[in-house]
Amino acid sequence: MTHQVLIIEDDPDIARLVQMHLNDIDCQADIVTDGSQGLATFKRGHYDMVVLDLMLPGMDGLAICREIRSGEGYVPILMLTAKSSELDRVVGLEMGADDYLTKPFSVLELQARIKALFRRTAALSHAKEHMPAQEIIQYGDIRIDVTRHQVEVRGEPVELTAREFDLLLHFASNPGSVYSRVQLLDAVWGYNHEGYEHTVNTHINRLRIKIEADVAHPKYILTVWGVGYKFAEKC
Repeated sequence: MTHQVLIIEDDPDIARLVQMHLNDIDCQADIVTDGSQGLATFKRGHYDMVVLDLMLPGMDGLAICREIRSGEGYVPILMLTAKSSELDRVVGLEMGADDYLTKPFSVLELQARIKALFRRTAALSHAKEHMPAQEIIQYGDIRIDVTRHQVEVRGEPVELTAREFDLLLHFASNPGSVYSRVQLLDAVWGYNHEGYEHTVNTHINRLRIKIEADVAHPKYILTVWGVGYKFAEKC
């Protein structure tokens, strides 16, 4: 099956490089170098993924990401950025990006990330097809509506990014099970590249801020020192 990918990147050399290596993994990619035109192209087309630069003329990547996520349907977004600070990565993820790569990046890692996002999207679609029309997970003060991708904590709606939702759902579906960072990368992100364990730490910290009443003394997502994390068995 050929996937349709939209590359929104203002550096023509990088855009062509990404396009060439997407072709190697059976993806047909279009290139747009302007942010505003990129969003318009996305809305006109039928794309399975967007590879999105952060700094763009016309409209920046964060604004495009926000616009895509405000629409109907779900399309994975891989954000490319020359900025390497954690704040830039967090803001991109908060706007709805599924993953990010910091320039310069390796071709093999680019392909691995894209394959992982497609596997995750396919797995989510398969799961939705085989689950009841209404699946609710109630765990303590947390209520997870699986089919609607909605979460309430202590009766109040909480906005989670796609990855935060997947991480919370994985934990809540397996209370008491202890996972290393590498295991969480494999289960939730779909890859386990060594050296990216910090990605898990960042998401755990942000998820705790959103669901825990006291982040300093978490009730749900617990640290197992020397191993990783687990979801509390009883709340």
